[in-house]
Amino acid sequence: MTLTAPQAPAAPPRAAPPPRPGPVRRAWRTISPYAYLAPFFTLFAAFGLFPLLYTAFVSLYRVELQAPGDMEWRGIGNYTALLGDEYFWIALRNTFTIGVLSTVPQLVMALGLAHLLNYRMRGRTFLRTAVLLPYATSVAAATLVFAQLFGRDFGLVNYALGLIGIDPVDWQNDTVASQIAVSTVVIWRWTGYNALIYLAGMQSIPDELYEAAAMDGASRWRQFLHVTLPGLQPTILFTIIVSTIGATQLFGEPLLLEGSISGGISHQYQTLGLYMYEQGWGFFHLGRAAAIAWVMFLLIVVLVGINTLIVRRRSRKEAGR
Repeated sequence: MTLTAPQAPAAPPRAAPPPRPGPVRRAWRTISPYAYLAPFFTLFAAFGLFPLLYTAFVSLYRVELQAPGDMEWRGIGNYTALLGDEYFWIALRNTFTIGVLSTVPQLVMALGLAHLLNYRMRGRTFLRTAVLLPYATSVAAATLVFAQLFGRDFGLVNYALGLIGIDPVDWQNDTVASQIAVSTVVIWRWTGYNALIYLAGMQSIPDELYEAAAMDGASRWRQFLHVTLPGLQPTILFTIIVSTIGATQLFGEPLLLEGSISGGISHQYQTLGLYMYEQGWGFFHLGRAAAIAWVMFLLIVVLVGINTLIVRRRSRKEAGR
């Protein structure tokens, strides 16, 4: 009797290695991400970067709208001329005051409105849609309606003020009143938009934080201060930056309130946007208008940088406590 050793199982056949991609396929894998991004960068270069650089180029020349091909070198002459123009400083001051009058109440009201919409209530979907309707309204239609409401002789606002014994206000010629009127239009159009942004930020805050705060005996107000606001800091920073940019570029509302590019008889609510339009298409000074556009751009960069530094410093202080 002979014993035979068991035969080892045959090794499975090796799978054939996948064929190496050809040079064309390898090249496509390398450049395909850039090809997908190319449309965006092409449009950005054509409609964003090139106008920005060309505006900087034009701001160094004397260019008139009647003869845009005749360019005379001025260097920084357009910028120094702005510093000596009193209407530039009036427009800058108006831009700042209208920006504060419209941005601060707008964001505070949006935060409160978002806090209410965050509760479970009946018809909240309808209410969330309704608060966005002013943003979807045409700026021309909204401003023309508010111009009638703020009319001096037959406006509804002055009629309501008369019922409580207040004399009629000249909303278009008085400096403070006209700026309040312009700010009211901005507040009405953008409060709902910012409220929905805040609402989205609130819904991203974990419910466990509110439950822990409630177990510790924190009231709704305490929960809002110590849970909601810290969780909304990135969202609040975003809305502040966007609102600052919008306030610096404000154009349609002050233009349509009275229909004058000068911003009233004494330029009392002329913003930098209106001032740029007046110089470029009212007085035909394209070089100076380009210089104003770059001043606005640099102003936006400075304001956004200041807002970012303030928020980051406050965040560091709160994190260090």
